[in-house]
Amino acid sequence: MNSLLAWVNLPLNTWLACSAVLLLGAFVQRATGFGLAVIGAPLLLMLEPKLVPVILVLFGFTVSLLMVRHYWHEVRLDSIGMALVGRLPGNALGIWLLLAAPMFLLEKLIAVIVLFAVLVTLCRFRLPVNRITLFGAGVVSGIFGTVAAIGGPPMVLLMHGLPADRVRGNLAAFFILTSMLTLITLALADQIQLWHFQVALTFLPSVLIGNAIADAIAHRLDRRLLQGASLALCTFAALALLWR
Repeated sequence: MNSLLAWVNLPLNTWLACSAVLLLGAFVQRATGFGLAVIGAPLLLMLEPKLVPVILVLFGFTVSLLMVRHYWHEVRLDSIGMALVGRLPGNALGIWLLLAAPMFLLEKLIAVIVLFAVLVTLCRFRLPVNRITLFGAGVVSGIFGTVAAIGGPPMVLLMHGLPADRVRGNLAAFFILTSMLTLITLALADQIQLWHFQVALTFLPSVLIGNAIADAIAHRLDRRLLQGASLALCTFAALALLWR
C-alpha cells in the first residue's frame, strides 16, 4: 500500500486522516440517511483536494448499495423519477463548473453547498412535491453532486414530510442511480483516472467498518444528537474552507 500511496503522492498520515473522515461519513450516512459527502467534501478538500469529487461519488454509491437492501420495500420510483430527469442538465452544468472554475472558487462553492445542506437539515422547509419541484431538485442535485458529490440536500428538502425509512430508501435508490450517472459524466470529461479506483480500494475497509458500526449501534443512539454533532462538524469545516 505504501508504494501505491507514494505513486499518487499521498502521504501515509494524510491517508489515515482521510480514512477516518470516510469512516465517520459512512457511519453518519448509514445512521441518518445521508452525510458521507456533506462531512467528507469539506474535510477531504482540506486534506487532499484531488480526492474530491470522485472518491466521494464512488463511496456514496457503495454506501447506498449497502443501505438500499434494508429499505428496498420503501422505494417509490414515482417519487424520484422527475428528479432523475433533472439530473441530466444538472450534471452538465456541474461538469462545466468543475472544468471552468479555479480550485479556489470551487472550494468556496463547495463550502456554500455544505452550509446549504446544514440549513436544509436544520430548518426543515416544506415545499410542494410535484413534477416541477422534483425536476428543479434534480437539476440542483446534479450541480451539487457533480461538483462536490453532495446531491442529497435538494431531495431531502422535498422529502421532509415522508416517514424516515421511506426517506432513507428513496435517497439510497436515488444515489445509486445518480452516482452512476455522475461517474459516467466525470469519465466523459476525463476527470477519472485509474489511481482513483486504486486508492478507493485502500479506503474501502474504512467505509465498510463505518457502515458496520452504524448497523450495530446506530439504533441505540439518539439520532437527533448524532445528526446535530455531524452538522456542527460540517459547519466548522465549511467555514474553515470559506475563510482559509
